[in-house]
Amino acid sequence: MTVLVLALAGIMGTQASAQVLRDADFNSIGRINGNGVVRDGTGRSAGSFDADGTVLNVKGTAVGVIKDLEIFDMEGKRIGYISTDGTVHDGESNVLGYISISDGKVTDAEKKTIGFARGVRVDWIACYYFFRFFEK
Repeated sequence: MTVLVLALAGIMGTQASAQVLRDADFNSIGRINGNGVVRDGTGRSAGSFDADGTVLNVKGTAVGVIKDLEIFDMEGKRIGYISTDGTVHDGESNVLGYISISDGKVTDAEKKTIGFARGVRVDWIACYYFFRFFEK
């Protein structure tokens, strides 16, 4: 199971070059590089993902933690998780949306496109689009 989780987390890649985050109209809204640094649409730092799973906002404040495709707030409460098929759930197992493993398309619970993030780890995509960690 651990191997499957790690494979899914890495399936979207952590390539050295930055990957573009796009909105539903395919306009660039930011970037995430392979080291987990997040930049907004103007190139300014928006936060980062640390190697240990800590999610930091633009001020360098820890706002969450990722562990094996589960996402926790800083009090340790599970606020969401990603199923192996790319379905994103909140902490109570309600579906928030979907991340296509094959092409990085991000859709809400009604399957309406909200963005694209090809080549980005699914847990990072979920934190960006569904849990809005970089707006805190």
